[in-house]
Amino acid sequence: MVPNKEIVVGRSSDLDMVLVEEMVSRKHARIAYENDAVVIEDLGSTNGTFVNGEKIKRAQLKEGDRVLIGTSILKVIVMDGSSHEQGRPNLEVVAAQRRTSSPRTMSGSIDEVPLPDLLQLFSTSKKSGALVIRTEEDIGRIFLQKGIIYYASINDLGDLAPIKSIFRMLTWQKGLFDFDASDLREFPKPVEVTVQEILMESLRQLDELNAFRDQLPALSARIVLDTPLVPPLRDLSPEDLDVLQLAHNFNRFGTLLDKSQATDVDTARIVLKLIQKNYLRVE
Repeated sequence: MVPNKEIVVGRSSDLDMVLVEEMVSRKHARIAYENDAVVIEDLGSTNGTFVNGEKIKRAQLKEGDRVLIGTSILKVIVMDGSSHEQGRPNLEVVAAQRRTSSPRTMSGSIDEVPLPDLLQLFSTSKKSGALVIRTEEDIGRIFLQKGIIYYASINDLGDLAPIKSIFRMLTWQKGLFDFDASDLREFPKPVEVTVQEILMESLRQLDELNAFRDQLPALSARIVLDTPLVPPLRDLSPEDLDVLQLAHNFNRFGTLLDKSQATDVDTARIVLKLIQKNYLRVE
């Protein structure tokens, strides 16, 4: 931004930054450089303006902030250049490109807009639709209805519970995402959980998993019964026995995690215990 320069964002074709979509008002928000700071102000829009997941009327922006307008996320970055004037051409190029924009789904990279931030934005703005995340190995989907998560899957695996799928996706650091507001399919066993509940529980599980992650076998490793079985089965809990049976039936550690009804962190902890007590061994 340059002093005394402002950008008005909205659906109207005569504005500086045009976002062609129904959820954007004709004049939605203005971004300006005032008193050595970049500020954003909502212009009485119907669906609101959000900064880092919080609905605002006016806010000061800093580098890295994420602004949600309609289904578009704008990221605040510092421009290279030795003077304010050098920044002006870059600003104008962005505005010109936006004038020719056509309706589209929200898309981007979770490297730049992490999945927790995306979910918070969708929750606060009560979005409905499907968030699709693609990595080199997996495709994950999270379905929302008015900001509430009602289903999730990874690679359409029927054995993987929706909540467990979300927790796994929240550990992904790289990948591309798309949000499709038209994808409102129904599921036979939907869940209903708030984004805030998911994020809090995910942080707890991640903290626990990090405490022993380096002791776990690789997902591709074979986990087999350590025969002859010397330690008595009567010393194991029902949860321990369930995991022992899964190891016997499916062998591969990654498949065992998928099939287990317990969370990944609880299942991994049991596997580690069974290996240490010589019920299981890694091949």
